[in-house]
Amino acid sequence: MARTSLASAAGIALFLALATPAGAVVTQLKQPNWVELTPQQRDILAPLAVEWNKLESYRRKKWLGIAQRYPAMSAEEQERLQRRMQAWVKLTPEERKQARERYKNLQKAPPEQRQVVKQKWEEYKGLPEEEKEKLKQSATRKAQPKTAAGKSAPQTKTPVAPSAGPGPTPAAPAVPAAAPPPAQAR
Repeated sequence: MARTSLASAAGIALFLALATPAGAVVTQLKQPNWVELTPQQRDILAPLAVEWNKLESYRRKKWLGIAQRYPAMSAEEQERLQRRMQAWVKLTPEERKQARERYKNLQKAPPEQRQVVKQKWEEYKGLPEEEKEKLKQSATRKAQPKTAAGKSAPQTKTPVAPSAGPGPTPAAPAVPAAAPPPAQAR
């Protein structure tokens, strides 16, 4: 009897594997719209309220996972997450894309390089606010494109503080382009 059941199960598995067309796309389950979230989820994810319904399903799923872990976080971690969500939503789509790319590149970097970047980030965080502001202004001047007359083009967007968002964030100006984002909440 056990052999018959095992043979039947193997036959069904083989049939299902052969019946599924090669290259078939498995659709993801639709994640809830903002109004479908629980009150607790809406409270936690409040900074994302305006753009929640525009997010891709996989991004909503990521944020829902973060909201699920939120109650177990320390008060300090919760506060940091809220600050980063608020800063993240202020970034343009291009800035978010760049931050994600920097994060991916850093993850591919050798451990020694990541350690150097982490050390520089810690040094930056220890600087007084006025020194951080000087470094930001310096980085902004260097990053501005030059006009035909050789002068810097006017700045159109105010730089965002280094603690921007739970996803990958732009690096602080004092840190190389491959700087890690502050602690990641993925």
